[in-house]
This record gives sequence, C-alpha cells and structure tokens, in this order.
Amino acid sequence: MVELREVAKAFGGPSPREIFRGLSLTVAAGEYVAIVGASGVGKSTLLNIIAGLEAADEGRVIVDGVDSAELDDEARTVFRRDRMGFVFQAFHVLPYLSVEANVALPLALAGFAGPDAGRRVQAMLDAVGLHGRGTSAPSELSGGELQRVAIARALVHGPALVLADEPTGNLDPQTARQIVTLLRDTVRAGGAAAVLATHSRAVAASADRVLRLARDGLHPTSPADIE
Repeated sequence: MVELREVAKAFGGPSPREIFRGLSLTVAAGEYVAIVGASGVGKSTLLNIIAGLEAADEGRVIVDGVDSAELDDEARTVFRRDRMGFVFQAFHVLPYLSVEANVALPLALAGFAGPDAGRRVQAMLDAVGLHGRGTSAPSELSGGELQRVAIARALVHGPALVLADEPTGNLDPQTARQIVTLLRDTVRAGGAAAVLATHSRAVAASADRVLRLARDGLHPTSPADIE
C-alpha cells in the first residue's frame, strides 16, 4: 500500500538542513505502523511526503500503486481526497458544522450525497461510539469525542491509507488508549493501511511494527525503548 524508496528531504536556503536521507519503507494493506522519534526529527514531514502534501527531494513515493511524482497538483489532490484519510492531534473539526456534517465532508467533496451517504455517516458514527450525537455541535463534545469525530471523518469514505499525526497528544491516558484501539480496529476492519506518528510508548505498543525515524532513515525499535 505504501512504498518509499531512498527518500531524502532537506529544508533551508543556501545551507539546507537535511531532515533524513536514504529512507525506505513498505506498508502492506491492513498493516498498522507507528513512527517514533524525537521532536523535530521529521515525523510530520514524513507523513506529509507520503500524503503528497510535500515533495521529496530524492527518491520515489508510491501509494496504492501510484507514484506521486507522476501526478500533477490537481490529480494529486483528487487522489489524496479519494484514497487517504487523515487524523490530526488538533482534530480540525469544523466548529460551524454539526458532527454528522463534519463526518460527511469527505463524501461531499467526492460528490457522494443522498440517503446512501447519510447511512454511511450514521454507521461510522455508531462504529466510533457516537450514536445519536450526529446533530450535536462540536462545542458540545469532549476532547475524546472530538477525536472520535476526526476518526469517523477519516474513515467514512473507505480510504486505502490512513495517516495519523500525534492523534492522542491532547488526550488523557485512558481516552488515548480508547482512541488508539478504536483507530486500529476500525482501520483493520476496513482493510486499510495506517501510518501513525507518535511520542507515546503506549500508542506505539498498539502497532504491528514500530520504526524510529533518524537522519539516516527508519529503524525497527521496541515501544520499551521510547523515552
């Protein structure tokens, strides 16, 4: 589902700062992979490169059999919209829309509306434990419930790949465990692949594989080694 080949990325002007080089990664459909590493090491940048939001300086990025370098900006946007789902630490739930309208956004952007879309939204709200909360405003929900909305929105259109960037950073430990379990189980049930960036030992422990990001690429590690 994801294949990165010798990817490199640097930031800066005349004297660029290298973030990582020689980074390779494969993630199979149904696999849940955690990326760990110190703050500033480039975990969010790596997710953005996988998503096609940032370009790699070197190497190839292939998602669901498609090389992002072969797509123009519009095609890359459509591919990302249709084939990927995103869960972020800050939720990004729109405050002026109801819960169900937030979850329905990926479907609406893809032109999928009507009763079938409504049923899909309700089924996803049920799956994340928000039955009966569809008409609620985001301001009426707790932090854990908002993250459930974000997960439902990320998964409602059946993406092939889910990317999660510190999705539990704003949550208490118990809610974080519930959210990670929910995300992992829902992704696996749909046959999607997932790549999650985290600082949390407990969150990493839920993954099939844990990889530490460094300047020279990704290295297998254990949740026990996370500080």
